[in-house]
Amino acid sequence: MASTREAESGNDSDGETSEDPERQAMDYVSRVLHSVTLQDRATWAPHTLPMEAQDGVQHGGLDLKKSPVSGEDGEVTSLLLLLPLELILHILSYLDARFILGVLPLVCRTLRDIVSEKMTWRVRVQKRVSSNFPVVEQENFDWPSACIELEEQLCHWSDHRKIEHFSLADGHYASVDTVLLLQGGSLCVSGSRDRNVCLWNLQNLGKDQEKVIVRPLGTNKIGTHKGWAWSLAACENRVCSGSWDSTMKIWDIGAEGQLLQDIKGRAAILCLAYLPDILVAGSYDKRVSVYDPRASSPLIKSRKIHSSPVLSLAADDRHIVSGSEDRTLVVFDRRVNAVSQRIQLDNYLFCMSYEAPQLWAGDNQGLIHVYGSHGGRFQQLQCFDVGHASQVTGIWHSAGALYTTSTDKTMKVHIPTDPPKTLNTQTQSSVVNGVSAAGRTVAAASGGQTVEIWRFPD
Repeated sequence: MASTREAESGNDSDGETSEDPERQAMDYVSRVLHSVTLQDRATWAPHTLPMEAQDGVQHGGLDLKKSPVSGEDGEVTSLLLLLPLELILHILSYLDARFILGVLPLVCRTLRDIVSEKMTWRVRVQKRVSSNFPVVEQENFDWPSACIELEEQLCHWSDHRKIEHFSLADGHYASVDTVLLLQGGSLCVSGSRDRNVCLWNLQNLGKDQEKVIVRPLGTNKIGTHKGWAWSLAACENRVCSGSWDSTMKIWDIGAEGQLLQDIKGRAAILCLAYLPDILVAGSYDKRVSVYDPRASSPLIKSRKIHSSPVLSLAADDRHIVSGSEDRTLVVFDRRVNAVSQRIQLDNYLFCMSYEAPQLWAGDNQGLIHVYGSHGGRFQQLQCFDVGHASQVTGIWHSAGALYTTSTDKTMKVHIPTDPPKTLNTQTQSSVVNGVSAAGRTVAAASGGQTVEIWRFPD
């Protein structure tokens, strides 16, 4: 059955590699993750996109010179609401964004209308950052959520003395290469060169350190995998771990980490993307493979679309985007089942963070690239130097936050503007191999055998 499905999808037919995975992994790290110095970046200088005018004409339905109060339906109009809208917005700028969104719409219709207007939040954000935001324009951008997250980033990281920092050292005895936060930051999964994937319960972090439970997934005494645990991806309560032993294991976190499936690949699994209908894997043998974990024969297709190992992946219901050591970015269109775009790069992309239409990626020279996807085509919009001195090993992007990690032993916190505003640099004693953020928690994978956790106050 598996061979039939593979033949129908036009798969290549290379045999499995016989090279020792441990030696292969060591060679890979020596070649790809070696320390480098920055080259001349004159050609990569970021430019500033023109900002939209902020006069009353382009502010949707709002005129900043006139209050929207109508007094209809017997609504009591206070002196505050008789002020021009511009002054009302100025007064609201002193209130917490979450409070404004959650409470003011309940006060009266006028405040509800002001809070529901997109330009209320757009003007507020522009006054906070004074930079082009967002970097990729989009029609359905969630301005209130972006504003809340952005303001919380500014508040926490501009004065980070109240942020709790924990260095979790009891789980691994080798370099931690991948980390992933789950369930709003209450759980953490980490993969290491000790071959283990560890599940951390962070609910008591900072309260009772002894109750921060950590345990390796699986029952094998030599480790979760037989090779380095190198990549992680999650879909709902399921987590997939990829290893240099050429396997992918799927775990049910809702059932205390029970093993659901063990999928054998052709070569070392270097990156993963997990969606409700498919699991995508990028491997050392230059392939991008697509699996259906729900099927008894999960392999759907496996194609060699690169000429070097696949280092990074991103996917949604329309595209699979892969970056390789061959310095290309390849876009696979799931709807037509074919490669739709191949972009040649100056450097190779080592990590990605994607939510359409924005793709943020870090490369082997310490630079951050931003791509926009519109009409099925990806276009590079910007290239930023955010201050890393060597490879960007991890990137996590959301509407109002940007985290990057590097082999230069730092994790940097930014606001994702054009150009990014760096709020804080966390310096570690060893290389930092990846980053994940959820809720009030940020986690980083450390080459010093630890999982680093930062937690914001309530």
